[in-house]
Amino acid sequence: MSIPLLSSRWLVGREDASISPTTNQNHRTSTVCTAPHMAPLTSVLSERQKDELHRALLDYLSSSGLHSTFEALKAELPAQHDFQPDPKAKWAGLLEKKWTSVIRLQKKIMDLERENSLLKDELAAAGSVTSSRKGQQDDWLPGRGGGARHTLTGHRSPITALAFHPTFSSLASASEDCTVKVWDYETGEFEVTLKGHTKVVCDVDYNSKGTFLVSCSSDLTIKLWDCSNNYRCTKTLYDHDHSVSSSRFLPGDTHIVSASRDQTIKIWEVATSFCVKTLRGHTEWVRGVWPWTHGKLLVSASNDQTARIWDLTTGESKMELRGHEHVVEIAVFTPQVANAAIREMAGIPAPTTQDSKSKEPDPVFVATGSRDKTIRIWDCSSGQCLKTLVGHDNWIRGLVFHPNGRHLLSCSDDKTIRAWEIRTGRCVKVVDAHDHFVTSMAWGRAAAGGGPPTTNADHSPDSPNVLAPPVQRRVAVLASGSVDQSIKIWLP
Repeated sequence: MSIPLLSSRWLVGREDASISPTTNQNHRTSTVCTAPHMAPLTSVLSERQKDELHRALLDYLSSSGLHSTFEALKAELPAQHDFQPDPKAKWAGLLEKKWTSVIRLQKKIMDLERENSLLKDELAAAGSVTSSRKGQQDDWLPGRGGGARHTLTGHRSPITALAFHPTFSSLASASEDCTVKVWDYETGEFEVTLKGHTKVVCDVDYNSKGTFLVSCSSDLTIKLWDCSNNYRCTKTLYDHDHSVSSSRFLPGDTHIVSASRDQTIKIWEVATSFCVKTLRGHTEWVRGVWPWTHGKLLVSASNDQTARIWDLTTGESKMELRGHEHVVEIAVFTPQVANAAIREMAGIPAPTTQDSKSKEPDPVFVATGSRDKTIRIWDCSSGQCLKTLVGHDNWIRGLVFHPNGRHLLSCSDDKTIRAWEIRTGRCVKVVDAHDHFVTSMAWGRAAAGGGPPTTNADHSPDSPNVLAPPVQRRVAVLASGSVDQSIKIWLP
């Protein structure tokens, strides 16, 4: 084996270069290249590395029988005049090893470049598919294309509430079996059971970052669970005098709001675990409470057959929504994306551009569901019922707005999930979801940007500018829970 000291390709076209064969004393022919005069190149090797390279070259020439070349190179390297081949030295065979490594790495690089090229082609092809899928998911409704993707079983009593993690593919479920369970909704796998409550767990909710989970129970307590520490319970809040039926993080995550059978709504400071405000106005059990995304307002539902809109700044009830003929199970503010469809349904003119930019947006409409089997859409400013949706055959237990703003989904004790076209108020889809009452429902969410929401300096709910909302997007996944003790995951 012989290796030219200079590439013959480099010498092509140079008049001052020549290539000639020579024969050494062992009658082996080697190639001697006479290089032209070149300006010295700046070496990137240290003196120690140069010494090892020279020794490796000399060792290779000696072991290859190229003795004349060996002697010539040795004479050119004064520091190596005493060099003697040593098969046990660390430089013995080093040149061959390096050469083999270079060839192997070059092959890996070529393989990676080829793989990279294929991946680029796949990404380019997937781009067009993603665009078409996005269009399909924007209008996706559960039940289209078949049944539920997963059925999650493990609870020993009816499901009472569901909450999606804002970042990961985790779903928390609350149950009458006194536990909270966490699942991976994409795979359908069970993850962990949270034990601590001693009676029915009534509600669960993640904060906007997904770092904490809050739960509440008929044992009169509210518990905070640290998601980053294997869901360890870090705080237990006491102050209600009866079952705590609902608990939610307020935007900004520094406060929690809760509703109770003791007819009150309470605001809690997470850092201190103190109740900082109590809202009174309902005359019977408060079934649930839901904050407006900008945090200044709450809406609550009660056994007194009303829903109320509350001002967090003053703690006063701003509006009473009365019209249902039975217990109001749920009340939710409509997202801004649905306002145009509701205005069209009710024949309300759209606001002018100047009006819409003149102040921070406030909630415009509220949707409520009741045991009177109806859903009502209300005007927040006047308290007027704009539309009544009729179709369910039993109590309404849950409401969620579709991310496209064109549909409202409801679940009921009639074992179905219904999809309503908001613009017309017409039921466009009925899904036979469970074998028993459908008690709860949640639409997936995922954080889409930026750090925590902006709050006032002291993080108090008393400021008129309480808490700007986190930026979030909705993902196409729906979860439903039932008295049949199962949870179903609906995906496109």
